[in-house]
Amino acid sequence: MSKQLFITGTGTDMGKTYVTGLILKKLRENGKNAAYYKVAMSGNDRREDGSLIPGDALHVKTISGISQPLEEMCPYVYETAVSPHLAAQIEGNPVEMGTALKAFDSLCGSYDYVTAEGSGGILCPLRYDDQHIQLEDFIRARRLGCLIIADAGLGTINSVVLTVEYMKARQIPVKGIIFNHYEPGSRLHEDNRYMCEEMTGVKVLACVKDGDTELELSLEQLEALYENGCHVI
Repeated sequence: MSKQLFITGTGTDMGKTYVTGLILKKLRENGKNAAYYKVAMSGNDRREDGSLIPGDALHVKTISGISQPLEEMCPYVYETAVSPHLAAQIEGNPVEMGTALKAFDSLCGSYDYVTAEGSGGILCPLRYDDQHIQLEDFIRARRLGCLIIADAGLGTINSVVLTVEYMKARQIPVKGIIFNHYEPGSRLHEDNRYMCEEMTGVKVLACVKDGDTELELSLEQLEALYENGCHVI
């Protein structure tokens, strides 16, 4: 059975995809059979043949060097650069939970480590019409532990604490925090790290600087974040 981890963020443009790429790179470089998954991606470009390029998936594949086909990585790809629920309303093809779970489970049957990335922050809606589907519904359906990606800069204390408290209240397991855009020696960034840990009780496991090509976590620390999921809805 594969081991799984869900990557969420304190908001959009926190660097979830970049950090996820570094995570998968470390797994691949250590001989692990690893896969990437995202339920829905929006804001994607079109190929000349009119098909959409799953941009986040391509970015992760490029950074990590994993051999997984792009076609396996995301069942719902939208062109409009808005939340998936709104992109689906504009373009059609709304997220179906059964389809999302089936695609994820297929990866779990073929790879040893499956890393799922969320869209935006933890409260991002995947569908909001006659059905209401939130990211947390997918997380809960497979009982996934979560890693939070946060910007190291100004405002992160508020966004990290609110995200962690929401997840704890909803009984979503939080495995740790990774800071992105971290500047060593910055009093602000170092204090943010201290305060986020102090106010949430959750460890900042690693800090990623701009341009980093390696994750400072050891393989053992990284593997410990992954757990066997539950394939019962």
